[in-house]
Amino acid sequence: MNIDTTIAKNIHVAGDKARYDAVCKRLLSEKIILAWIMKNCLEEFRDCDVKEIAEKYIEGEPSVAGVPVHPDEEGIQQAPMITGVGTEDVTMTEGKVTYDIRFKASVPVSGERIQLIINIEAQNKFYPGYPLIKRALYYCSRMVSSQYGKEFTDPHYEKIKKVYSIWICMDPPKNRENSITRYYINEENLVGSVNEERSHYDLLSAVMICLGNADKSAGTDVLRLLDVLLSADTKPDEKCRILEQDFSIEMTQELESEVSLMCNLSEGVEQRGIEKGLQQGLQQGLQQGLQQGRQEGRQEGKIYGLIEAYRDENVPEEEIVSRIQKKFGMTEEEVKDYL
Repeated sequence: MNIDTTIAKNIHVAGDKARYDAVCKRLLSEKIILAWIMKNCLEEFRDCDVKEIAEKYIEGEPSVAGVPVHPDEEGIQQAPMITGVGTEDVTMTEGKVTYDIRFKASVPVSGERIQLIINIEAQNKFYPGYPLIKRALYYCSRMVSSQYGKEFTDPHYEKIKKVYSIWICMDPPKNRENSITRYYINEENLVGSVNEERSHYDLLSAVMICLGNADKSAGTDVLRLLDVLLSADTKPDEKCRILEQDFSIEMTQELESEVSLMCNLSEGVEQRGIEKGLQQGLQQGLQQGLQQGRQEGRQEGKIYGLIEAYRDENVPEEEIVSRIQKKFGMTEEEVKDYL
């Protein structure tokens, strides 16, 4: 495996922490990764082979956030991973929604193909200040309503396509780790006995994939795959080996580069550095027995922890100085003293 391109990319992007999200989305937008998610989470594809899904049923190339497209503009820019539907919904009354990944897929049903619209979201915080499932269902609703004027018009509601919004939660609470939960519309007879054709009302589903520990989730293929793929701890070579050996995913240069970028840009690196340094700083401050000592120890611990984490990731010294300056409002000389 040639890692020269990977190292070159790491050098260019490691200084831009905001691209962590972009790398995560690009990883998830690989068709073979989407195929694994679809097979394990979408009932329409449970009996399909993963490679068959990737090669036959994912239409075009999925659109990834960062290529904003208004619904009324058809000139969709080609993304390197996945052209289908745009990632942005805009209405004058409801505002704008930008999806992480959105694409169309077809599936054989009763000898004919039906079309689905699928949205994938990567989420770090399971409790962002509101129930995440409500946001997922809102995204489903927007994907249904945004079809008006494109997929259907009055009076052709029969042309509405089913939508899925799949949320990959990387840091869920303990009681939800290693779980996959689906929320959907179901028929319930309150009076009488009616059996409506399911395709007439089964128009949206939200799926919550909560990751945990790659070893503990070994019994469920897609959980382990995503745990390995998005891990902040597993080294790139080991990720490539597991994906190729256990999941038969061919390690193309492009996918291998994105896997390595994910390792180097993960927020977990910085967070672990802060926590490690914080513990050292608190211990040092407590030994002084003074409030000022505790505050200074806390600050110093954060700085030393970040420096250590950045050095572990081979971030250049000049870039470390720049990052610490911005994060803590320090002068260049003050940062160099820590270095």
